Amino acid sequence: MSLVVYLSLLLAVPCHQQVASGSRVLSSLPGIGLTERPLNTTPTMMFQNSNDECDLVMNLSAVNRCAFVKNTPDCSMEDGFINYLRVAFCLLPPNLTPLTITLCIIWLLFLFIMLGITASKFFCPNLSAISSSLHLTHNVAGVTFLALGNGAPDIFSAMAAFSHPHTAGLAVGALFGAGIFVTTVVAGSVALVKPFAVASRPFLRDVTFYMVAVFWTFVMLYRGTTTLGETLGYLGLYVVYVLTVIISAYIYNRQKHSVNSSVRNGAHIPEFHSSDSSDDDVPCLTAGTIQQEYESEYRPLLPYSESTGQILLSSLNPVDNRKWRRKSCSWRVFKVLKIPLEVLLLLCIPVVDPDKEDRNWRRPLNCLHLITAPLVCVLTFQSGIYGEYMIQGQFPLWLLILLLGLFLSAIVFCTTTNESPPKYHPLFALLGFVVSAVLISSVASEVVSLLHMLGVVLSLSNTVLGLTLLAWGNSIGDCFSDITIAKQGYPRMAISACFGGIIFNMLFGVGLGCVVQMVQTHSDVQFESEGLLTWILAGSLGLSLVLSFVIVPLCRFHLGRAYGIFLLIFYGIFLVIALLTEFGKIHV
Repeated sequence: MSLVVYLSLLLAVPCHQQVASGSRVLSSLPGIGLTERPLNTTPTMMFQNSNDECDLVMNLSAVNRCAFVKNTPDCSMEDGFINYLRVAFCLLPPNLTPLTITLCIIWLLFLFIMLGITASKFFCPNLSAISSSLHLTHNVAGVTFLALGNGAPDIFSAMAAFSHPHTAGLAVGALFGAGIFVTTVVAGSVALVKPFAVASRPFLRDVTFYMVAVFWTFVMLYRGTTTLGETLGYLGLYVVYVLTVIISAYIYNRQKHSVNSSVRNGAHIPEFHSSDSSDDDVPCLTAGTIQQEYESEYRPLLPYSESTGQILLSSLNPVDNRKWRRKSCSWRVFKVLKIPLEVLLLLCIPVVDPDKEDRNWRRPLNCLHLITAPLVCVLTFQSGIYGEYMIQGQFPLWLLILLLGLFLSAIVFCTTTNESPPKYHPLFALLGFVVSAVLISSVASEVVSLLHMLGVVLSLSNTVLGLTLLAWGNSIGDCFSDITIAKQGYPRMAISACFGGIIFNMLFGVGLGCVVQMVQTHSDVQFESEGLLTWILAGSLGLSLVLSFVIVPLCRFHLGRAYGIFLLIFYGIFLVIALLTEFGKIHV
């Protein structure tokens, strides 16, 4: 991942030098702007350069850039903990700007790692526990809670990008760029690793809904505006998708049950195969069964009771000794680098695991979570604006939360035991879900602010940063996980994850981002497209989906290596065209 980031930046540096020496400003670059207009009024187009005054900093001499950033309100960057523009131009002398950029890229990689760890080890497990407590079926949980867990970084990044006019292009670029990356690179890699026959009706269903979502988004960008009613209908499209998945699964299960009943009655009926079948039908051990057998194998023969201190220390240890011995040296080095971050997250976020016998109940650590988790929410929500809030101007809010946490922690500690979880233990899953969601949102805001700074310094539009760095960073984990699933013999599951997840990401990333802005500003959201790059992005995604919709049925729904190579070549051509357009080599 770091190699990809540095290669992309090396490509951008020559262009940056040409731009800085000329008279062209960033506001003429292709991208998406976000403005507002009062409800029920005639839309008024606002030029991008009136909103992107801070981008003019690269036209100044190096010694004057720090003063310009400090004195320009447009460079305030209020949606993050750090003003990265001041870091870039004021932290170190102008001749050390490359060092500053290098440090910011390292910080960007750390933020992506934090997003991945928080989503995979805290957000998703708690969502799984919540769905288990609500007794949801696998189909419903997969298209709701699981989709939210897998798409949390993309959705929160999009919402953070939509919160500021200058970074709206990041959201559009990231969502469309991630869509192209997943449907070409990830799907193509799965086909290369494990050629297989895709389930026909689910594949056509997912591709059709995704094409509708892309077309609807294209119409919104083309019209340049969207209302609250249209946005709610946009979100309602996912509700229709969920209902379609549930009804399809219900019909398939009824057909399968009727055939099995006929077989039990003695009638000789051929084996039932359905185009709706998936890898979920393959008999295999569930995660819970594997976990139970794993724990029973290493359970001590004699009864052993750990002390409260030992439970706390073992709970904060993120390293599994047995797993450590089996892994490679590179995995161990990366794990050592992640240990401090994982320990901090373990201190702040409770995790409920329904697959474990004790549901991951750790009495001393869970009691500590009642203190740390609410504090983390207060100090990180909306970039920490409530961290300095004073109740009636006299009593700090964080101190009140701390006292309440201490009180609840003392009650739970005195009324529970180390051995068995209390009846209200599932509520800790809700607490962990809220805290991890707040953390993911805060980290996503930092990523968006940092990418905006890189766009200003390197003279790159937010759209191209979104379709490259932000899309790659949010999708690289899905790429590796889907390829791993395919190697394990479940390519249908991997290809379903490719299309099912990005439908959720696009509809909720754009839809929730627009709804939040409408609620906050009481106005319609107006988009502005000022370049060819936006239409290349949308057109390429739509073309890739149409080609898949046509080619896969012609191949009798068999995804072979030739199809995988075709998808990878398609993404390569798209990326070359997008970069040439960004650098002004292709224009209208």
